[in-house]
Amino acid sequence: MTTPKLVIFDCDGILVDTERPANEFMASVLTQRGFPVTYEECRRRFVGRSLVSVQQEIEATGITIGNFVDDIYAELPRILDGVQAIPHVETFIQTVEAAGIPFCVASSGKPEKMQMTLGGTGLLPYFEHAMFSATMVERGKPFPDLFLHAAKQMGFAPADCIVIEDTVAGVTAGVSAGMRVFAYHGDPHSDRDGMAAAGGILFDDMRALSGLIPIA
Repeated sequence: MTTPKLVIFDCDGILVDTERPANEFMASVLTQRGFPVTYEECRRRFVGRSLVSVQQEIEATGITIGNFVDDIYAELPRILDGVQAIPHVETFIQTVEAAGIPFCVASSGKPEKMQMTLGGTGLLPYFEHAMFSATMVERGKPFPDLFLHAAKQMGFAPADCIVIEDTVAGVTAGVSAGMRVFAYHGDPHSDRDGMAAAGGILFDDMRALSGLIPIA
């Protein structure tokens, strides 16, 4: 395995530990609006995807959920207050940075959400130069558009990039983009088998990444 020329990080679940509070809140909102769903079902069905795609899927069943996306984002400062960085991820970021390898973040969330969560965990200075959102492309994950956009903007061919992801949708998007994808399953709700089936290289501790990825 060759040294990557670009490392693309997902945000939620890879850089910041937001999945539980965000999905608990989303489950309660959807249930109140006529689409009964548990936290576990939200994690299994919607994790890694944009809120716009979630709303489109639900409303395709004939259930109207109003200003779902805007209402969720309006509450995020409260819901995500105090979130922490994923354990040991900052050490890996520093290792990549010290090796002189460019890196960026590519998230299904809006730029404002990344600003909020990365800012709250102290990781924003690493990424504010290169932040890419699904709002910048036509199709979000599991389609490859976002990762291809990030690679193009950073000036690298897809084959020279690696992706760090934690969802089946994200792994599928990265593999479809022609990139090597490292799939983190440190969260007990992670779909380990699904990510493996999608082509992800599994790991469950950020400290293991430096041993998996050649970093000169």
